Amino acid sequence: MAELITIDDPADPRLGDYTCLTDVELRRRREPAEGLFIAEGEKVIRRARYSGYQMRSMLLSAKWVDTMRDVIDEVPAPVYAVSPEVAEQVTGYHVHRGALASMERRPLPDASELLADARRVVVMEAVNDHTNIGAVFRSAAALGMDAVLLSPDCADPLYRRSVKVSMGAVFSVPYARLEQWPRDLETVRERGFRLLALTPDAKAEDIDVVAPHRMERVALMLGAEGEGLSTRALVAADQWVRIPMAHGVDSLNVGAAAAVAFYAVTAGRPVA
Repeated sequence: MAELITIDDPADPRLGDYTCLTDVELRRRREPAEGLFIAEGEKVIRRARYSGYQMRSMLLSAKWVDTMRDVIDEVPAPVYAVSPEVAEQVTGYHVHRGALASMERRPLPDASELLADARRVVVMEAVNDHTNIGAVFRSAAALGMDAVLLSPDCADPLYRRSVKVSMGAVFSVPYARLEQWPRDLETVRERGFRLLALTPDAKAEDIDVVAPHRMERVALMLGAEGEGLSTRALVAADQWVRIPMAHGVDSLNVGAAAAVAFYAVTAGRPVA
């Protein structure tokens, strides 16, 4: 059973994991280095625990203690009860959902491990907006993609904003980083995947005509908002595909485009 501790001082060192959560650059450096990430909100905290992540501590507004009582009773980590004012002073923002948890990161698997049993994977290049990362993971989980591979310069899926936007879907879809970009795409191809680059380029074929759901193994490549896939990534692809659009619209937000493309890639597959 967790120890419930009431704290009134925002400078209490026991709250260190939760300080300055709005300082993006600080948290980007600190969290991976210290092996932690922050889960925000009751549902996300529960999904993180259900997915096997170990809790370091929990920070709750007093009114959330009863709601999270079953978690408090189950985990050995300390639980800090604070007022909304103290929570805001510590984190740097008003914690609307009233519950935060500091969780232990796990070592990332090698890409080869994920590819062994996968048939439908997402490959993201330089997607460094945390909102977009979260949106892509949520669609990947909902539409039955098996795994996500990230280029070295993609944002951290376990950053608080990514986790929140994904509603915890980042815990459901396994992911790994491709360290040598774009050289490691050849490893994906060698595992039997056809590399499809999603691009609005007029030279690309309509994704519904290509019918990726009928292919044995597909790796769908997505680029960053605005810039799209780099020339190097496009050259490394086996085929370019596009989403047909009307009314002169030339492209979609990467999160929206991902959802449409994932449906095309997984259509007809049973989704768990």
